[in-house]
Amino acid sequence: MGWGLCTIAGVAGRGETLDVIPRLLITGRRICGSSFGGVKGRDQVPELVQLYLDGKLDLEPFISHRITLDEINHGFELMQRQDGIRSVITFD
Repeated sequence: MGWGLCTIAGVAGRGETLDVIPRLLITGRRICGSSFGGVKGRDQVPELVQLYLDGKLDLEPFISHRITLDEINHGFELMQRQDGIRSVITFD
């Protein structure tokens, strides 16, 4: 009757829910989530760090904001506005 995979990416807002009709799942459809693109933190993050250190991975396009530790409250405001998910805290 049906098939396919729906992958949900991103961060849901506070209190958001997902309504699903169970009958659609038992007929072959699937829903899954993807946190951090499915990267396995323990194994793959060190590899990504090494690629960055070797100059083979450019992370600059992924950084949305740079804030100092003194601006941390502003960083939390950015997160609440869903505008600061890729902020970097610098310790200058």
